[in-house]
Amino acid sequence: MKIGIYLFIIVGGLLQACGSAMNAQLYRSLKNPWLASLVSFSLIVAFFICAVAVVPKPLPSLRDIQLMPWWAPLAGLVGAVAVYAGLKLVSEVGTGTYTALNVSAAIIMSLAIDHFGLLHVEPHSFNLMRGVGTFMLIVGVTLISRF
Repeated sequence: MKIGIYLFIIVGGLLQACGSAMNAQLYRSLKNPWLASLVSFSLIVAFFICAVAVVPKPLPSLRDIQLMPWWAPLAGLVGAVAVYAGLKLVSEVGTGTYTALNVSAAIIMSLAIDHFGLLHVEPHSFNLMRGVGTFMLIVGVTLISRF
């Protein structure tokens, strides 16, 4: 059943908003955005090293690695940009505005990825209801950002 998956996604979203505020405080305390980013990512790396060591999953073969799209490992840099943006900008615009803009941009980009099947994703067509939802999202973000 997908309810567990959806709940995990929701928890991830809740934690993402907390993470932005936590990274902003980390930057405020360490005074250096690069050092704050390094500390944040060091904990991420340590967590996943432990997870790979503890959770039994198959490792990729050399062929799997050869067939991997060249851009797939760049996802880590994408995450680094997100962490850096959060720790630098949350204190300037607030967690609500930062998260609203961040999530809105992510949704709009995800709709484009879905519609065009970018990044080897199975296409999901943009339709009227997705358009209405996107419009409502933009209105909501505008309200959150202004007030």
